[in-house]
Amino acid sequence: MSEPEYLSVSHERFRQVERGIFVRRFVADCMSHSCVMLADEGEALPAPKPLLDACCQYGADTDLGERNAILARRADIAPLLIPAARLVPWFEDTVEEDPDQPSGYYVRTAVFQDGCVFLAHDKRGCAIHRASIEQGWSFDGVKPHICRLFPLSYSEDAIMISDDFVDYDCADRPDAPTLYRVLRDTLGAVFGPGLVTALDAVEATISAAPPRTAGLVQVRARSEAST
Repeated sequence: MSEPEYLSVSHERFRQVERGIFVRRFVADCMSHSCVMLADEGEALPAPKPLLDACCQYGADTDLGERNAILARRADIAPLLIPAARLVPWFEDTVEEDPDQPSGYYVRTAVFQDGCVFLAHDKRGCAIHRASIEQGWSFDGVKPHICRLFPLSYSEDAIMISDDFVDYDCADRPDAPTLYRVLRDTLGAVFGPGLVTALDAVEATISAAPPRTAGLVQVRARSEAST
């Protein structure tokens, strides 16, 4: 597999963006899509595996501020979980340092019954997200931003596509919008409107230029694991 191309971004924090977010495609509505796993951590499965909310099966990195906000909303979120999931710890004990996280530290959500603990409820989708919609409060700063951004990720000064994006059949569907168009508002909500302005400018250069070489300002091969 060829290394991804990176383009320059005029932004105070992010200086590079993977070109693929402007040209690769992603289903616009996860909840109306029947998920199928094609690979597991890059290893092709013997046969496609139907699995709803497949990208949420491993748990998620959660900034300590987000963890605290989730626990403060326990009374709102717990009723959407099955009884057993209400009683188990919602987060792993290990606290990891990560300068990319808003607080500089994160924990992972617990895995329960082969999925993130917040999937252990009567309907599909994230219980945090559902609780916010059903009860009328904002999930900003509560639902882990890593989950909100998927299948995008970031590391240091670059925005990129998560390595496991290609593991799921929501990736690269020809009838779907681009990754950027699907996640544009989320990028603005998480990182501020200035990033959207900067990325809109990059998107415009790609739209105006010939295919494949469109808008290429800088190419850099990255080997860092996605967050």
